Amino acid sequence: MDLGLKGCVALVTASSRGLGLASAKALAGEGASAMLCGRDEARLATAVTDTQAAARDGAVIASLVQDVAAPDAAGKLVAEVERRFGKLDVLVTNAGGPPPGGFERADDAAWDTAYQLTLMSAVRLMRATLPLLRVSGRGRIINLLSTSVKQPIDNLLLSNALRPAVVGLAKTLSSEVASDGITVNNVLPGVILTDRQRELKGAEAARRGVSVEQVIRDAAQVIPTRRIGQPEEVGALVAFLASTQAGYLTGVSIQVDGGLVLGMF
Repeated sequence: MDLGLKGCVALVTASSRGLGLASAKALAGEGASAMLCGRDEARLATAVTDTQAAARDGAVIASLVQDVAAPDAAGKLVAEVERRFGKLDVLVTNAGGPPPGGFERADDAAWDTAYQLTLMSAVRLMRATLPLLRVSGRGRIINLLSTSVKQPIDNLLLSNALRPAVVGLAKTLSSEVASDGITVNNVLPGVILTDRQRELKGAEAARRGVSVEQVIRDAAQVIPTRRIGQPEEVGALVAFLASTQAGYLTGVSIQVDGGLVLGMF
């Protein structure tokens, strides 16, 4: 299936590793040029090399060191996209999740940091990219979130509270921009074997007094597929949602979780 992404340009945030990198590689593998960003310059350079290796049909990969939680990051990223490519067709919002912990561990500073990282980074990126996405005529906004928006995850209070706000934002915006040919959708990864997941499993292992490998094995046993997902499986859905075939799909949240979420909706 040709996804119609050859010649398109994507901005993928927090893409120096994990699901952001997997998404960038999937898009580049379909012929889309991409702007990557991350906070670590060396890691970002490696991600650019890896993504360029996966690219085809002349796709070009660029990058800019930015922390998406910073108020001016979105503007700088969009300006660099315009300078390098002159257009934008796909925005993939992504940010490292807030730190784990329960209610009593989260003070006002922790709430504000999580708010800037999880919600406001998406708000600013959408606001900054909308003019270019309207010009595109086939704009795509894809938010990488978590199954926590449908089924809260223990010890992830901040994520459980703030990621659903992005879903509300996306659902509302999807109606407002549909007539411009822009779709807005959310991808909800379950337990995917990324560095972030290893960090979370490490925290759980410390609480339980067992190895990280044991926690990962235990996690797989409660998933109907009996395995943990791979980043590439999330990237494949991102590429499809960015495609021309997904032009009539908007305002939805799709989990990639091996059947972990028990709810029907």
